[in-house]
Amino acid sequence: MQFSELSREELLNLREELLKQYEEFKGNNLKLDMSRGKPNKEQLDLCNDMMDILNSKSDMKDADGIETRNYGGLLGISECRELFAELMEVETKNVIVYGVASLTIMYDYLAQCMLFGCGDKPWCQQGKIKFLCPCPGYDRHFGMLKHFGIELVNIKMNEDGPDMDSVEEYVKDSTVKGVIVVPKYSNPEGITFSDEVVRRFAALKPAAKDFRVIWDNAYIVHDINDTPDTLLNVFDAAREYGSEDMFIEVCSTSKISFAGAGVSAVAASDKNIEAMKNRMTIQMISQDKVNQLRHVRYFRNLDGIKTHMKKHAAILRPKFEAVVNGFEKELGEAGIAHWSKPNGGYFVSLYVMDGCAKKVGQMCSEAGLTLTTVGATYPYGIDPDDSNIRIAPSFPDVDELNLAVELLCICVKLVSVEKLLNK
Repeated sequence: MQFSELSREELLNLREELLKQYEEFKGNNLKLDMSRGKPNKEQLDLCNDMMDILNSKSDMKDADGIETRNYGGLLGISECRELFAELMEVETKNVIVYGVASLTIMYDYLAQCMLFGCGDKPWCQQGKIKFLCPCPGYDRHFGMLKHFGIELVNIKMNEDGPDMDSVEEYVKDSTVKGVIVVPKYSNPEGITFSDEVVRRFAALKPAAKDFRVIWDNAYIVHDINDTPDTLLNVFDAAREYGSEDMFIEVCSTSKISFAGAGVSAVAASDKNIEAMKNRMTIQMISQDKVNQLRHVRYFRNLDGIKTHMKKHAAILRPKFEAVVNGFEKELGEAGIAHWSKPNGGYFVSLYVMDGCAKKVGQMCSEAGLTLTTVGATYPYGIDPDDSNIRIAPSFPDVDELNLAVELLCICVKLVSVEKLLNK
């Protein structure tokens, strides 16, 4: 029965029962963590053999004969560029391979636009500028933009991606310079953009000639079941509208190989690649080509990556099932919450009654369960409805997840009962 249909007496009895359950949890001195989307040890162990790919007797030259231990190869070794080109479905000439994290690429690109511009005056010389922020979204995106003094504008996420009516309206303002999106298995909703949304991005006609869409394809091969989502290639769509220069796509192996020792890459138009290369000649001599070589010799090609990611899926699938099934069992008929059911990625998005999320987070913390800071999935850390909670199932084991979900659901129910009683 839905909580809203319960009498006041029934709500009071339910609150008393839930308080007992909650106090029992508090007495167990738990230390559970569902705050960040980190791979767990079992996932990281999948790539341990990569450590043995190169040794003192290995040929350390790449396919072009470049000595990977030495200077040179500014854009990355050719076979690693080819691997990422296959992954992102672009031509090799449109790929540059970087270091560990795609987040660094995005930060660097924003910094370059601020200092030197990207088709117009440097952003820092244009007064107040804005970025569109689909939300709930990735807190690190919001943090980067805020760091550069860029104003953040909320854009609602629909079931098929950002609200493109709003996006199309906002880009009529020349002070709006861009948007950062996670187009496949978005953080935290797990939404994959529909073909229509991708095409509407490609068809944008911004007033700002230096408008950029940063396409953070973080979960490009991170499916967790046998019915994965498919994402339209944004550069294929952009070619139809002549808008290739508007897009900067990034991805990495952070959640494929080692989160702290992966390889990242950017895909962009000929013009944008040339601009990045020109800046890189001043900025650096080369990236870690040895690590690039290690990854290529281990995975070999896209099929090798896909085979490897099925092992990740086998580890992650039971964890996502534990979360979603736990919510269904404990909250499914209560009418006080709803949640995403993603086919991949790293997160489940939980929505509780408006005005309740912070209190739920506080109660979970006091009982030993750490969640993503409530509000972090919105610009400036402010969820206007105080309803969204990001759930990260990857790091704990299944037993810990079952315990964490049970505690979380008790907190959701208790806070919801209190809200209904105070009406």
